[in-house]
Amino acid sequence: MSLFSFKNLKKSSVYITPNFPTLETKRYKFKIFQLINYSIVLLLLLVLILSIAFTFTPLNKLVMFLENDKLVEQTERIGVLEKRLIIITNELNKITTVDKRLNYALTLARTDSLDSTAAIYDSLRKIKGNIIPVEGSILLIFEKLFNDVLLDSIFFITPIDGIIGKKFNPEKGHLGIDYSVSEGGLVVAPANGTIIFANHTTDNGNVLIIQHKENYLSIFKHCSALLKSVREKVIQGEPIALSGNTGTNTSGPHLHFEIWKNSKPIDPQGLLIN
Repeated sequence: MSLFSFKNLKKSSVYITPNFPTLETKRYKFKIFQLINYSIVLLLLLVLILSIAFTFTPLNKLVMFLENDKLVEQTERIGVLEKRLIIITNELNKITTVDKRLNYALTLARTDSLDSTAAIYDSLRKIKGNIIPVEGSILLIFEKLFNDVLLDSIFFITPIDGIIGKKFNPEKGHLGIDYSVSEGGLVVAPANGTIIFANHTTDNGNVLIIQHKENYLSIFKHCSALLKSVREKVIQGEPIALSGNTGTNTSGPHLHFEIWKNSKPIDPQGLLIN
Protein backbone atom coordinates (compact mmCIF):
# COMPACT_ATOMS: atom_id res chain seq x y z
CA MET A 1 0.00 0.00 0.00
CA SER A 2 1.37 3.41 -0.99
CA LEU A 3 2.13 5.89 1.80
CA PHE A 4 1.02 8.82 -0.37
CA SER A 5 -2.09 8.99 -2.53
CA PHE A 6 -4.40 11.64 -3.92
CA LYS A 7 -7.20 10.41 -1.67
CA ASN A 8 -5.07 10.87 1.43
CA LEU A 9 -3.95 14.32 0.21
CA LYS A 10 -7.58 15.33 -0.24
CA LYS A 11 -8.38 14.35 3.32
CA SER A 12 -5.31 16.06 4.75
CA SER A 13 -5.56 19.29 6.70
CA VAL A 14 -3.24 22.12 7.64
CA TYR A 15 -3.33 23.59 11.13
CA ILE A 16 -2.27 27.16 11.78
CA THR A 17 -1.68 28.21 15.38
CA PRO A 18 -0.96 31.93 15.87
CA ASN A 19 1.37 32.63 18.77
CA PHE A 20 0.23 35.95 20.24
CA PRO A 21 1.14 36.27 23.93
CA THR A 22 -1.74 38.65 24.73
CA LEU A 23 -4.42 36.57 23.01
CA GLU A 24 -5.88 33.19 23.62
CA THR A 25 -4.16 30.49 21.64
CA LYS A 26 -6.40 29.17 18.92
CA ARG A 27 -5.84 26.72 16.13
CA TYR A 28 -7.19 27.14 12.60
CA LYS A 29 -7.81 24.15 10.44
CA PHE A 30 -7.69 24.25 6.64
CA LYS A 31 -8.02 21.51 4.10
CA ILE A 32 -5.19 21.29 1.60
CA PHE A 33 -7.37 22.11 -1.40
CA GLN A 34 -9.14 24.80 0.58
CA LEU A 35 -5.79 26.44 1.30
CA ILE A 36 -4.85 26.22 -2.39
CA ASN A 37 -8.14 27.87 -3.38
CA TYR A 38 -7.59 30.68 -0.87
CA SER A 39 -4.08 31.25 -2.24
CA ILE A 40 -5.38 31.46 -5.80
CA VAL A 41 -8.10 33.92 -4.78
CA LEU A 42 -5.58 36.09 -2.92
CA LEU A 43 -3.24 36.06 -5.91
CA LEU A 44 -6.06 37.08 -8.25
CA LEU A 45 -7.09 39.86 -5.86
CA LEU A 46 -3.51 41.10 -5.73
CA VAL A 47 -3.31 41.13 -9.53
CA LEU A 48 -6.65 42.95 -9.72
CA ILE A 49 -5.58 45.55 -7.16
CA LEU A 50 -2.30 46.20 -8.97
CA SER A 51 -4.11 46.49 -12.31
CA ILE A 52 -6.55 49.02 -10.87
CA ALA A 53 -3.68 50.91 -9.24
CA PHE A 54 -1.78 51.12 -12.53
CA THR A 55 -4.92 52.13 -14.43
CA PHE A 56 -6.49 54.75 -12.17
CA THR A 57 -3.55 56.09 -10.14
CA PRO A 58 -0.26 57.91 -11.02
CA LEU A 59 1.65 54.75 -10.11
CA ASN A 60 1.95 53.76 -13.76
CA LYS A 61 3.39 57.20 -14.58
CA LEU A 62 5.94 56.78 -11.79
CA VAL A 63 7.03 53.41 -13.14
CA MET A 64 7.16 54.77 -16.69
CA PHE A 65 9.16 57.77 -15.44
CA LEU A 66 11.69 55.50 -13.75
CA GLU A 67 11.95 53.32 -16.85
CA ASN A 68 12.20 56.39 -19.08
CA ASP A 69 14.92 57.84 -16.82
CA LYS A 70 16.92 54.64 -17.17
CA LEU A 71 16.33 54.67 -20.91
CA VAL A 72 17.56 58.28 -21.16
CA GLU A 73 20.65 57.40 -19.13
CA GLN A 74 21.40 54.42 -21.37
CA THR A 75 20.85 56.57 -24.47
CA GLU A 76 23.29 59.19 -23.15
CA ARG A 77 25.89 56.52 -22.41
CA ILE A 78 25.44 55.12 -25.92
CA GLY A 79 25.87 58.64 -27.32
CA VAL A 80 29.09 59.14 -25.35
CA LEU A 81 30.42 55.78 -26.57
CA GLU A 82 29.51 56.68 -30.16
CA LYS A 83 31.37 60.01 -29.87
CA ARG A 84 34.42 58.23 -28.45
CA LEU A 85 34.25 55.72 -31.29
CA ILE A 86 34.08 58.54 -33.85
CA ILE A 87 37.07 60.29 -32.24
CA ILE A 88 39.10 57.05 -32.21
CA THR A 89 38.11 56.35 -35.83
CA ASN A 90 39.14 59.86 -36.89
CA GLU A 91 42.50 59.53 -35.11
CA LEU A 92 43.13 56.18 -36.82
CA ASN A 93 42.19 57.74 -40.17
CA LYS A 94 44.64 60.60 -39.52
CA ILE A 95 47.42 58.15 -38.70
CA THR A 96 46.74 56.05 -41.80
CA THR A 97 46.43 59.07 -44.12
CA VAL A 98 49.58 60.86 -42.99
CA ASP A 99 51.79 58.42 -44.87
CA LYS A 100 49.42 58.69 -47.85
CA ARG A 101 49.87 62.46 -47.77
CA LEU A 102 53.63 61.96 -47.75
CA ASN A 103 53.38 59.73 -50.82
CA TYR A 104 51.10 62.32 -52.42
CA ALA A 105 53.68 65.02 -51.74
CA LEU A 106 56.29 62.90 -53.47
CA THR A 107 53.90 62.44 -56.39
CA LEU A 108 53.49 66.21 -56.66
CA ALA A 109 57.20 66.47 -57.23
CA ARG A 110 56.83 64.43 -60.41
CA THR A 111 54.36 66.86 -61.96
CA ASP A 112 54.97 70.12 -63.71
CA SER A 113 53.11 72.12 -61.10
CA LEU A 114 56.12 74.45 -60.83
CA ASP A 115 58.69 75.62 -63.36
CA SER A 116 60.59 72.56 -64.56
CA THR A 117 62.32 74.18 -67.56
CA ALA A 118 66.09 74.28 -67.41
CA ALA A 119 67.25 77.79 -66.53
CA ILE A 120 70.17 77.89 -68.93
CA TYR A 121 67.94 77.23 -71.98
CA ASP A 122 65.41 79.79 -70.80
CA SER A 123 68.23 82.30 -70.52
CA LEU A 124 69.53 81.57 -73.99
CA ARG A 125 66.07 82.10 -75.46
CA LYS A 126 65.71 85.37 -73.55
CA ILE A 127 69.05 86.62 -74.86
CA LYS A 128 67.99 85.82 -78.42
CA GLY A 129 64.69 87.59 -77.93
CA ASN A 130 66.29 90.63 -76.30
CA ILE A 131 69.40 91.46 -78.31
CA ILE A 132 72.02 93.38 -76.37
CA PRO A 133 72.82 96.60 -78.25
CA VAL A 134 76.27 96.88 -79.80
CA GLU A 135 76.92 100.12 -78.02
CA GLY A 136 76.31 98.46 -74.65
CA SER A 137 79.09 98.12 -72.14
CA ILE A 138 80.68 95.00 -70.65
CA LEU A 139 78.86 95.82 -67.41
CA LEU A 140 75.53 95.68 -69.23
CA ILE A 141 76.41 92.30 -70.68
CA PHE A 142 77.29 90.86 -67.27
CA GLU A 143 74.15 92.37 -65.79
CA LYS A 144 72.06 90.75 -68.50
CA LEU A 145 73.70 87.37 -67.98
CA PHE A 146 73.28 87.68 -64.21
CA ASN A 147 69.57 88.48 -64.47
CA ASP A 148 68.81 85.90 -67.15
CA VAL A 149 70.98 83.00 -65.99
CA LEU A 150 72.10 83.25 -62.41
CA LEU A 151 68.81 84.50 -60.96
CA ASP A 152 66.91 81.73 -62.72
CA SER A 153 69.26 79.02 -61.43
CA ILE A 154 68.88 77.27 -58.09
CA PHE A 155 71.56 77.01 -55.41
CA PHE A 156 71.25 75.04 -52.18
CA ILE A 157 72.79 76.03 -48.85
CA THR A 158 73.39 73.81 -45.82
CA PRO A 159 70.10 73.54 -43.88
CA ILE A 160 71.74 73.27 -40.43
CA ASP A 161 75.11 73.71 -38.73
CA GLY A 162 76.43 70.28 -37.86
CA ILE A 163 78.71 67.39 -38.73
CA ILE A 164 77.57 64.87 -41.33
CA GLY A 165 77.33 61.60 -39.43
CA LYS A 166 75.95 59.46 -42.23
CA LYS A 167 76.42 60.08 -45.95
CA PHE A 168 74.23 59.46 -48.98
CA ASN A 169 74.12 55.71 -49.68
CA PRO A 170 71.15 54.64 -51.84
CA GLU A 171 72.49 51.08 -52.17
CA LYS A 172 71.79 50.61 -48.45
CA GLY A 173 68.53 52.53 -48.54
CA HIS A 174 69.90 55.79 -47.14
CA LEU A 175 68.58 58.39 -49.57
CA GLY A 176 70.01 61.47 -47.87
CA ILE A 177 72.56 62.68 -45.35
CA ASP A 178 72.32 62.81 -41.55
CA TYR A 179 73.54 65.83 -39.61
CA SER A 180 74.62 64.92 -36.07
CA VAL A 181 73.02 67.74 -34.09
CA SER A 182 71.27 68.13 -30.76
CA GLU A 183 67.54 68.56 -30.42
CA GLY A 184 66.21 72.04 -31.06
CA GLY A 185 68.78 73.02 -33.70
CA LEU A 186 67.54 75.61 -36.18
CA VAL A 187 66.76 74.19 -39.63
CA VAL A 188 66.60 76.68 -42.52
CA ALA A 189 65.31 76.46 -46.08
CA PRO A 190 68.17 75.44 -48.41
CA ALA A 191 66.53 77.36 -51.28
CA ASN A 192 63.39 79.28 -52.16
CA GLY A 193 60.27 77.18 -52.49
CA THR A 194 56.78 76.20 -51.30
CA ILE A 195 55.90 73.86 -48.43
CA ILE A 196 53.93 70.91 -49.80
CA PHE A 197 54.02 68.65 -46.72
CA ALA A 198 54.31 69.39 -43.00
CA ASN A 199 53.01 66.71 -40.68
CA HIS A 200 53.88 63.85 -38.31
CA THR A 201 54.57 60.33 -39.59
CA THR A 202 55.00 57.13 -37.63
CA ASP A 203 58.45 56.13 -38.92
CA ASN A 204 60.06 59.50 -39.65
CA GLY A 205 58.40 61.69 -37.02
CA ASN A 206 57.79 65.31 -37.98
CA VAL A 207 58.50 65.66 -41.70
CA LEU A 208 58.64 68.78 -43.87
CA ILE A 209 58.94 68.85 -47.68
CA ILE A 210 59.70 71.88 -49.86
CA GLN A 211 58.98 72.05 -53.59
CA HIS A 212 61.65 74.11 -55.41
CA LYS A 213 61.85 75.21 -59.01
CA GLU A 214 63.43 73.01 -61.69
CA ASN A 215 61.50 70.11 -60.13
CA TYR A 216 63.73 69.88 -57.04
CA LEU A 217 62.38 68.62 -53.75
CA SER A 218 64.01 68.89 -50.30
CA ILE A 219 62.92 66.68 -47.39
CA PHE A 220 63.59 67.07 -43.66
CA LYS A 221 62.85 64.23 -41.20
CA HIS A 222 62.78 63.58 -37.43
CA CYS A 223 62.22 67.26 -36.57
CA SER A 224 61.17 68.15 -33.04
CA ALA A 225 58.95 70.99 -34.31
CA LEU A 226 57.72 72.29 -37.66
CA LEU A 227 57.67 76.08 -38.03
CA LYS A 228 55.89 76.21 -41.39
CA SER A 229 52.61 74.92 -42.81
CA VAL A 230 51.52 73.53 -46.16
CA ARG A 231 51.31 76.09 -49.04
CA GLU A 232 53.56 78.58 -47.24
CA LYS A 233 56.31 80.08 -49.38
CA VAL A 234 59.82 80.18 -47.90
CA ILE A 235 62.99 81.96 -48.91
CA GLN A 236 66.53 80.63 -48.71
CA GLY A 237 67.89 80.75 -45.14
CA GLU A 238 64.46 81.18 -43.53
CA PRO A 239 63.84 79.02 -40.38
CA ILE A 240 61.46 76.18 -41.18
CA ALA A 241 61.88 73.60 -38.38
CA LEU A 242 63.84 72.44 -35.33
CA SER A 243 65.98 69.30 -35.35
CA GLY A 244 64.91 66.44 -33.12
CA ASN A 245 64.54 62.72 -32.55
CA THR A 246 60.91 62.00 -33.48
CA GLY A 247 59.59 58.86 -35.17
CA THR A 248 60.35 55.18 -34.68
CA ASN A 249 63.06 55.02 -37.37
CA THR A 250 65.72 56.96 -35.44
CA SER A 251 68.63 56.13 -33.18
CA GLY A 252 69.30 59.56 -31.67
CA PRO A 253 68.96 63.30 -32.25
CA HIS A 254 69.82 64.24 -35.84
CA LEU A 255 68.46 65.84 -39.00
CA HIS A 256 67.87 63.62 -42.01
CA PHE A 257 68.09 65.74 -45.18
CA GLU A 258 67.23 64.60 -48.71
CA ILE A 259 67.16 66.28 -52.13
CA TRP A 260 65.15 64.80 -55.02
CA LYS A 261 64.99 65.82 -58.66
CA ASN A 262 62.47 64.42 -61.12
CA SER A 263 61.35 61.86 -58.49
CA LYS A 264 64.92 60.55 -58.01
CA PRO A 265 67.09 61.06 -54.89
CA ILE A 266 70.48 62.72 -55.40
CA ASP A 267 73.44 63.34 -53.12
CA PRO A 268 72.84 66.67 -51.33
CA GLN A 269 76.58 67.20 -50.83
CA GLY A 270 76.98 67.59 -54.58
CA LEU A 271 74.57 70.54 -54.62
CA LEU A 272 75.38 72.46 -51.44
CA ILE A 273 77.44 75.59 -52.08
CA ASN A 274 78.66 75.96 -48.50
